[in-house]
Amino acid sequence: MPLLTIHHVTAYRYKQPVSLGEHRIMMRPREAFDQRLLSARLSIAPEPSELRWVHDVLGNSVAIALFERRASQLVVSSEVTLEHAPLAQKQVDVEAYARLFPFTYSSEDMPDLLRSIERQHLDPGRVVDNWARAFVSNDGNTATIGLLTQIATSIQRDFTYVPRHEKGTQTPIETLKKRQGTCRDFAVLMIEAVRALGFAARFVSGYVYNPSRSEGVVGGGNTHAWVRIFLPGSGWVEFDPTNGIIGNRGLIRVAVARDPYQALPLSGTWYGLPASFLGMDVTVDVHRADPAQFPLTDHGAINSRSPRGSGK
Repeated sequence: MPLLTIHHVTAYRYKQPVSLGEHRIMMRPREAFDQRLLSARLSIAPEPSELRWVHDVLGNSVAIALFERRASQLVVSSEVTLEHAPLAQKQVDVEAYARLFPFTYSSEDMPDLLRSIERQHLDPGRVVDNWARAFVSNDGNTATIGLLTQIATSIQRDFTYVPRHEKGTQTPIETLKKRQGTCRDFAVLMIEAVRALGFAARFVSGYVYNPSRSEGVVGGGNTHAWVRIFLPGSGWVEFDPTNGIIGNRGLIRVAVARDPYQALPLSGTWYGLPASFLGMDVTVDVHRADPAQFPLTDHGAINSRSPRGSGK
């Protein structure tokens, strides 16, 4: 399993000192069997008067920072090293009753999946519905994995990836009409499409690792977005429509949500003249870490550094 280090810096610049309100920071990857956090450091300038960690309603780690003094810039820097276990498409297993589409989730799972099946965008003309249905075979032999794979890879093949740093996402109908968008737009389109078919799907924000230039992975240098779909037998499985990735290879989860607005890496308020805001800069670097810096213990577990940074 490769060791990866992620360095994520977001900087806000102001013409003159402004008052900073509460800021919520979601840059700490979620810990699970396929990604194990070894070290995490969060640095904030100016230093907050208070920094506390909470879990939101979906179990994401959120740092809440409060400030007392004015500042002409806000810089939030997160450095994380983790052990990442890639899961390939061939390792995705589906229960026998769900291998062909359509199928119905079990009565045990359905109560917890309902909110992730609900549609989030109006589609009175059934534009998204019809687009999604076009991937379903008329002979009744549509393989579930094949169906979802086709939707993800068709977005990668037929749509143009165009980076956009402004907040917000296009509606799925806009993305279908424009045939282009960001990773957020593609994720939202796929979520709505598979929900139209009855699947439970969630939005994921995190990072993408490009192991080599030859693989042509896009979305690096910033945060990345993709989709998780619940499949009986494997649980929540990653689908990245921007890169056509099925499974979690190269995908590092930070936040999982029903809607993109719940997964913002950094959000908050400031008080001052509107013209004071000069801009925002974001840099994200993901690279392999040196295993020698994280020796194994006698029990085979890797030593973990303190998750707290200079802000607390």
